[in-house]
Amino acid sequence: MSEGASSMRRSIVPMRLRGKDPAVLIAFACILLLLLCGSLYSSNFFSPAYLLQQLKVASFLGVIATGMMMVILLGQIDLSVPWTVTAGAMMACAATAYGTSGSLFAVPFGIACGAAVGLLNGFAVAYLRIPSMIVTLATNAVVQGLMVVYTGGFSPQDSASAAMRFLATGYIIPSVPNGVLVWLVVGIVTVLLLTRTTYGRSLYAIGNRERAAYLSGIDTRQVTLLAFVASGALSALGGVLLAGYASKASQSMGDAYLLPAIAAVVLGGTHVLGGRGSYLGTVAGVILITLLQSILSVMQIEEAGRQLIYGVVIVAMLLLYGRQKRE
Repeated sequence: MSEGASSMRRSIVPMRLRGKDPAVLIAFACILLLLLCGSLYSSNFFSPAYLLQQLKVASFLGVIATGMMMVILLGQIDLSVPWTVTAGAMMACAATAYGTSGSLFAVPFGIACGAAVGLLNGFAVAYLRIPSMIVTLATNAVVQGLMVVYTGGFSPQDSASAAMRFLATGYIIPSVPNGVLVWLVVGIVTVLLLTRTTYGRSLYAIGNRERAAYLSGIDTRQVTLLAFVASGALSALGGVLLAGYASKASQSMGDAYLLPAIAAVVLGGTHVLGGRGSYLGTVAGVILITLLQSILSVMQIEEAGRQLIYGVVIVAMLLLYGRQKRE
């Protein structure tokens, strides 16, 4: 391999994957700061039981944010997350009404529904060249309409299956919730995908400069399509876990996860314009957002105030990273 080719290959994988990312270090420092601030309100903030509970809650957001990260690495956005989460949960619960066989396929069916939404988004963005912000917002509205028609505007009557509840709240390893293990598996697969595969390098290359990636031989349309499918499937998986945690699905259960998912990704140092970021940063961002939510709840800040804070965080990170030169 020539020196020029080696240099080009190294440039595809950002330096942030090969060294320490200051944004990740800052995120973990903020986590410690939040824990210290939380301990001023309650001494339980440093207890193992509290930390495990927060990690369990973080696992739902972590799974959803993983898919969001893959889309943001392309320089795109997925605004269909709220109702993809809800649809995945509702369809998984609906499958349980068909007896033992329905319960057996409830989880994969819910995930498949989310992947179908992602496939629609990805096709429109990659092949029809429709801006992701527009098409995913429209898809979110379409899925919302379909779910309202399906439920008649009322809360779904179907309950989560035993497998869904076990997946979200059970324990294979003592004291470690299964939801955390699911997030761990998703995280390991994502890290390997981003750092050890051609597909992962293609994600970063497209995010840095799509035209250059195309000219280098990367099938940019296929990569983009698969990223949106992954985002839809992981959003639905997050919905399945949430339904298992609550024992049923509910209307608009995914609305509270759009801004936190985006905020977690950008707080972890992923460039909002694509091409740069590490999964460790997303993990740090998810934990940071979860602790922030907990502290805001203790302080009795209403949901509107929380959404305001997430929005300010996203705008601040956009201003910060949007002015930096790409590596």
